[in-house]
Amino acid sequence: MADWDPSLYLRYADARTRPAAELAAAIPLERAARAVDLGCGPGNSTAVLAARFPGAQVLGVDASLAMVERAVRGHPQLAFRVCDITAGLEALGGGWDVVFSNACLQWVPGHRALVPALFAMLAPGGVLAVQVPMQSRQPVHGLLRQLAAGSRWRGSIARPRAFYLLEPEAYRRLLEGLTPEVHLWEAEFQQTLDSHEALLDWYRATGLRPYLAQLAPGDIPAFEADVLEGIRRLYPLGADGRVHFSMPRLFFTARRPGGGAHGPRQALQKEDEDENTGH
Repeated sequence: MADWDPSLYLRYADARTRPAAELAAAIPLERAARAVDLGCGPGNSTAVLAARFPGAQVLGVDASLAMVERAVRGHPQLAFRVCDITAGLEALGGGWDVVFSNACLQWVPGHRALVPALFAMLAPGGVLAVQVPMQSRQPVHGLLRQLAAGSRWRGSIARPRAFYLLEPEAYRRLLEGLTPEVHLWEAEFQQTLDSHEALLDWYRATGLRPYLAQLAPGDIPAFEADVLEGIRRLYPLGADGRVHFSMPRLFFTARRPGGGAHGPRQALQKEDEDENTGH
C-alpha cells in the first residue's frame, strides 16, 4: 500500500484531533513520567498527549516514514520514531505509564492478542488508552465495498478493505480479564464539510487508501467519480448547503493494578519516602 500523505491528512487536522483530545482527557492519571503514542501520524495526537502530561517523556511511533518525518518537522520538541507494531512491540519495551493509541488499531489485525500485549507494556498503575473509529456504522464504507464488488471494479480491486475491530462487548470482556479498572464508551462526533468533494477528500486520506492502492493510476479518477456519486446519494446537503456527517468512535481505558491515585511513578516515590522517614 502507498505511504500515507501527511499534508492530505492534516487538511482537516482540527476535526481529526478532537477524539484524541477526548481520549487524553479521560486517562485516569494526574501525572505520568513515560508515555507512548502508537500510530502517531503527523504528531497531532502526540502533541495532545504531551500537553496532557507536562514534563513527561513522550514518544510517538508510526509505521509510516512520511508521517514520522512530518511529525518531527511539526513538533521538534517531541521524540518520534518509525515502528510497525504489526511486526512486534518488543522494540518499544515496557514500563510505560501510558500506552496511547488514537485511530490506529483499526489497521492492525489480531486484537484478541494485541490488546493484552499492549496492556503488558504498562508499568504498575499505568493506563492503556485507545480510540478507534467504528467504520461499520459509516455508510461510506458500505459504499466502497459495494463498488469494489461490482462488475465495473471487481476485476481491478482484488480485496476490499479489512476491518480489524471487535464488538464493544468483546473488548470489555477482554479487558476485564486483565484488570478490574476498565472504562469503555462510545461517542459520535458530528462533522461539517463545505462540499461532497471535501468529504471525498477526507476519506481519500484514510479509508479510500486501500482501494486506490490497488488501482492503476489511470483508473483512479473514474473510481473516485463513482465514489463521489455515491457520497452525493448518501449525504444530502444540509439547509446551509454543506455536508454534515457523523464519526462514531469507540473509546476505552484500562489501568494496570498497582501504583497510586496520582500516577505510577509518584506512588513508588511516595513509598520510598515513607521508608526513609520510618513511616
